[in-house]
Amino acid sequence: MDEKRDGARDTTRDRDAEGRARNARPRDGLGRPLPYGAEGVERQPEGVTRTPAETVREAQRLLDAGMPFHAHEVFEDAWKTGPDAERGLWRGLAQLAVGLTHAARGNTGGGARLLLRGAAGLAAYPETVPYGIDTGGLTAWAERLAGGLDGPVDAKESAPRLTVGAP
Repeated sequence: MDEKRDGARDTTRDRDAEGRARNARPRDGLGRPLPYGAEGVERQPEGVTRTPAETVREAQRLLDAGMPFHAHEVFEDAWKTGPDAERGLWRGLAQLAVGLTHAARGNTGGGARLLLRGAAGLAAYPETVPYGIDTGGLTAWAERLAGGLDGPVDAKESAPRLTVGAP
């Protein structure tokens, strides 16, 4: 932080149009902050209301591009704007995406914990397949990835398929 003339720290923060604190630093494809002025990856808009099918489609596109941090933001929007009965589903999917993000960043412990937490969240949907989401396959994927983490993974190569019967 910049020092003011009297020695006190400058506590100004980046703020959005509503005045909420928001870090305006550019981010890389895994959501890590870059220095101001660096060229980063465009961020996902926040607070977008999508249909469940649009949410799954957009999140899969981002996962396929190796951008699980951005996919997590899409799931987070669904979690925050969707019906209460589905919050656990979207939260679990967001946790899987964040777990993959941490695993790709090399944070194997944090990645494994979030992958397993997300898988546990999907356990409430064992026999149903809401919106074609392969809850059983995603749970198995998360447990397999969490159990084998010993260094950074390639987010694109490690990305799961979200829906049943997806290639």
